[in-house]
Amino acid sequence: MRVGLTYDLRDEYLAAGFSEVDTAEFDQPETIDAIADALERQGLTVDRIGNAQQLTSRLAAGDRWDLVFNFCEGLYGFGRESLVPALLDAWQIPYVFSDPLACALTLHKGIAKHVVRDCGIATADFAVVETPADIAQVGLRYPLFAKPVAEGTGKGISAASRVDSPAGLETVCLRLMGQYRQPVLVEEFLPGREFTVGLIGTGPAAEALGTMEVHLGPQADPGIYTFDNKAHWEGRVSYALLTEAPLLQAVEALAVRAWRALGCRDGGRLDIRLDAAGTPNFIEANPLAGLNPGHSDLPFICRFKGISFDELIRRIVASALSRCTQPAISRPGTPSR
Repeated sequence: MRVGLTYDLRDEYLAAGFSEVDTAEFDQPETIDAIADALERQGLTVDRIGNAQQLTSRLAAGDRWDLVFNFCEGLYGFGRESLVPALLDAWQIPYVFSDPLACALTLHKGIAKHVVRDCGIATADFAVVETPADIAQVGLRYPLFAKPVAEGTGKGISAASRVDSPAGLETVCLRLMGQYRQPVLVEEFLPGREFTVGLIGTGPAAEALGTMEVHLGPQADPGIYTFDNKAHWEGRVSYALLTEAPLLQAVEALAVRAWRALGCRDGGRLDIRLDAAGTPNFIEANPLAGLNPGHSDLPFICRFKGISFDELIRRIVASALSRCTQPAISRPGTPSR
């Protein structure tokens, strides 16, 4: 089987003039090498395609694949993670991970929270600030927590994200809107423990791989899993599997329900934090979770659970192939040009 591999290589974007922050979600060569090697050890033939523009050129040249392992984050707009899946859908090429709808839905954290809340899943009360005039209309209980509505890897999250007054909220919202040129998600602050849940599978077959708790050390930004805490975690942050049975069951049940409600596929992560009463609350879903074997959360969880990196990649691909072999809705053929 010939498997294409799509990804955003950070070095290419840095060479083109983008900043370290702009490219924070993109991948290092060792991550791409690890994924490609794991696929090849399954007997698959790997074709390294690259980013969305490189994929477009390959498609226009007539190249096709039996399956694409899509790992592209994209760069612009709320549909940036949806671009490659949409292109592959247009050419009817099966691919690993979530479709354009789930990618766009989960990238916009406000819309994702609307969906999970409508499905009866606990999440902190929130508002989306789109203009400076919206700030005064926020009617939530302080303290609040503010972050860009459509960023990952903790971008835009700092110690200043937790605010205790209307003046503080105005300051942080104006700064985030100016810096990231997008709305700001404002939530009632959840003071409890924080977890990330690894998930595998799609729909009824989706299940939790394990749950990892985030422990902030004395050197970390206090109380918040900030961008700096994530980017420079060694010496600041430690991680451990959650093993307390009642809490583990509640956290993982919520994660699986949210994963299914959002339509996520094959593998990824979902973040959860406890409120003041100790109740698990949905924070956000990541259907394109990091896969660096050395420091990404999903491989960390698997390592704690005794699941090798090769086995993680095998399970992700197996989920995608299982989906792709199910009967599809019959459609007329697409005319050629």
